[in-house]
Amino acid sequence: MFVDYTKILIKSGDGGNGAVTFRREKYIAAGGPDGGDGGKGGDIYFEVDKDANTLIDFRYNKKFKAQSGANGSGGHCFGKSGEDLTIKVPKGTVVKDALTRKSYC
Repeated sequence: MFVDYTKILIKSGDGGNGAVTFRREKYIAAGGPDGGDGGKGGDIYFEVDKDANTLIDFRYNKKFKAQSGANGSGGHCFGKSGEDLTIKVPKGTVVKDALTRKSYC
């Protein structure tokens, strides 16, 4: 079956939450903050697949989401960034925003 038009839902990864922690030491009254920032969420990229010639893969799998970033922790530890998601499309595919009708070719 040849599929040449489809609508999909994509979402980039959410960033991780930062940590609100304070350093505590025996002889220091107010140790100060030492929380780390949350990790960056993953991005979404479209890549041309030279072997594909139809959008049949998107007929049943319509939702794509990149991985979210991990939360930060105490000791100035930053959260791990989320992995990027690459969506493979056939050559000549035009990607458009459904709301604004702006194309991203």
